[in-house]
Formats: sequence, structure tokens, C-alpha cells
Amino acid sequence: MRAPLSDLPIVLEDAAVVVGQLTILNDVALTLAAGAPTVLVGPNGGGKTTLLRLAMGLLAPSHGRVTWGGRIDAASTRRAIVFQRPVMLRRSAEGNIRYALSAAGVARSERAARAAELLALVGLSELGERPARKLSGGEQQRLALARALAKEPQVLFLDEPTASLDPTATKAVEDIIRTVSERNIKVVMATHDLGEARRLAGDVVMLHRGRIVETAAAASFFDRPQTAEAGTFLAGELLV
Repeated sequence: MRAPLSDLPIVLEDAAVVVGQLTILNDVALTLAAGAPTVLVGPNGGGKTTLLRLAMGLLAPSHGRVTWGGRIDAASTRRAIVFQRPVMLRRSAEGNIRYALSAAGVARSERAARAAELLALVGLSELGERPARKLSGGEQQRLALARALAKEPQVLFLDEPTASLDPTATKAVEDIIRTVSERNIKVVMATHDLGEARRLAGDVVMLHRGRIVETAAAASFFDRPQTAEAGTFLAGELLV
């Protein structure tokens, strides 16, 4: 029996994204392999969200290429992405998850049990019947994570998952990210919060002006940055 295809490693080879006269990403070379979370950091407008979309397969590179497990076919059910402001469907929290399970091809007879498992995973068991759009911002973000996990991805991309959340909601989301990572799901996330990057990252990729300026294990990046850009950014100074 053949082993299922893997999307890992995801390899970007001299990948660029150009829109009109604007270069958003330029000559990006990066390998995303199994293991602890990879966290993207850098100033706003540096290219973090575009890099996530490119690695997810939502964007095609203007030049260069992206491969998933050695394949150039971007179609896959093994990847999922949660955007910074996820849209909630006009149905209950559980209904949102059931919809995602249906889209993932889960048999109708299995959806109730799977939805209950996912609600429990993200700490929303008591809110399954509540309209999703009536949930708080932090609860909606946790529900978005549950929906993404409905397809049992091998890779989970997260774009600023705790932006604008209070400390309690942030901790709840970070705890889910740790649990997901412990289940051997590769997490690739962008964050503006260096404290969060310290808490979660196995390795760090720093982008500035559409280029990767430094890639390193988290401890090395934070304690011994190798580039002037990283040193300036970590010092809290403006990087222009």
C-alpha cells in the first residue's frame, strides 16, 4: 500500500511575487520542513502575508518556483490557512465546523463526533450552539483554527493569529498552536509580536522589503542576530 503524499518539505526557490511595477517578494529561497513552528517576523509590509499565501499555494510565483514534497502541483488537501480576520459563516459554531468537515469530505455519520472533538480541542465545547458571529474575537479565532483543522492538514499557515486579542485570548490561541504542533502538524505563522515569536518559534524567518534577511533557530536569532536589520528590529528601533 502506497504511503500518502506529503506536502513537506515546502521549498521556495528564488521565488518572487511582482504585481505591476511593485515587487512584493524578491528571490526568496526557503525550505519549510517538519518540526517545531516556523515564525515569520519583520516590519509591516515586509512580505510575511504574501509568503504565507505563496507557500500555501494561493499565489503563483512571478518567477522561481514552489514545490510541495518535491511536487509542483499546488492542489492539496494537506494544507490549511487561517487569516488574520477570518470570516464566520451565518450559522452556529458547531455548524461552521460541520461545514468545514463536509468540505473536507468527512462522512456525514462522522461529523457530529468530529465536530465535538474539534470544539473541545479549541475550548469551545460550551459554545457549540452559539451563532459564530456572536462569539468574541478570541473565540472566533479559535473557531477558525478548529475549521482549519477539520481537514486534518499536515501544514497549518497562520497570519497574525493573535492580532488585537487581549492577553487571555492570546494565551488560549497560543496553547492551541502548541497542541497542534505536538500533534506533528507543521505550523508556519506570521506575527508582529516578538514575545509570541519567542514563546512559540522553533526557527525564525525575518523579512524586510520583500526579502529574507535572516533565517535561524529561535534561540540564535533572539540572542545572537547576524544581520544589522535583525539587530535593529529586535532593539525596537524603526527599520526603514
